[in-house]
Amino acid sequence: MREQARHQVRQKRAKSICGSRGLIKVFYEDMNALYQLSLLLTGDHEKAEKCFVAGIEDCVKENRVFREWARSWAKRIIVANAIRELKPRPSLPGSPPSATVFSHSEQSSGSRGHFDLETVLGLGDFERFVFVMSVLENYSHHECALLLGCSVLEIRQGRLHALEELASSGQVVSFAP
Repeated sequence: MREQARHQVRQKRAKSICGSRGLIKVFYEDMNALYQLSLLLTGDHEKAEKCFVAGIEDCVKENRVFREWARSWAKRIIVANAIRELKPRPSLPGSPPSATVFSHSEQSSGSRGHFDLETVLGLGDFERFVFVMSVLENYSHHECALLLGCSVLEIRQGRLHALEELASSGQVVSFAP
């Protein structure tokens, strides 16, 4: 009787866990959204592809994750790869943001509003990461600080600077502070 109950618990747990195949399926199903996230973070198509492919490779190597967390985990992998690739740091006071070169203007929409891709890509690396992570992906300031290896104050300043840049470019920004 106990053995049967343990077997049922193991089966239920196995159904709720997503292995590498399940994560790869998420990458396939959400390819456009995950690539767009990678592009918004890296600011460059070549680097975005590199981070996206590295994300798939990470999924093949990764252990299992709960099925309900698979999409969040895939996004987190993209974010981590983009951070490793660019190593964004807060700008020193008075230094200009890094320039990004891109060839066309598209529209990007997050759950909080619509933003011109060109304007977002024009933000400095750090400000772009903070904006994408905290505004579009709803990461907390604390999570952003941990992932980017900086203080919460630097995250707040980066977010404020990004929002000011978007506002000065005529972007409509709606967000909850």
